[in-house]
Amino acid sequence: MRVSELHRATPGAWPLPIGLLLRVLFAYGRICRRCGFIPLARDLLHPSLEEEKKKHKKKRLVQSPNSYFMDVKCPGCYKITTVFSHAQTVVLCVGCSTVLCQPTGGKARLTEGCSFRRKQH
Repeated sequence: MRVSELHRATPGAWPLPIGLLLRVLFAYGRICRRCGFIPLARDLLHPSLEEEKKKHKKKRLVQSPNSYFMDVKCPGCYKITTVFSHAQTVVLCVGCSTVLCQPTGGKARLTEGCSFRRKQH
């Protein structure tokens, strides 16, 4: 919203005349002289990594999924099994049939003692 529109919307709320107010705001760099817009409080084109991780997968600057594949090593027989991070079924080891991970509402929970590494695309 432009400052002039703000002034028209609330004429009695401004203690200063609009000309003086604009000069003060221009002097302190709070308003762009060319277009008259007030700059944003944060940069929308360069969000921090923490902000991006908190956002929904489709509302990020570049869409990316929350899920991934991982190699899980069985603690008993040391065989490696590929598991989806959001698996919805119980995953068993191919060699010794021990439970590697159990489904939850979101990500699958790894069994204690299992080591994993995230697979590269």
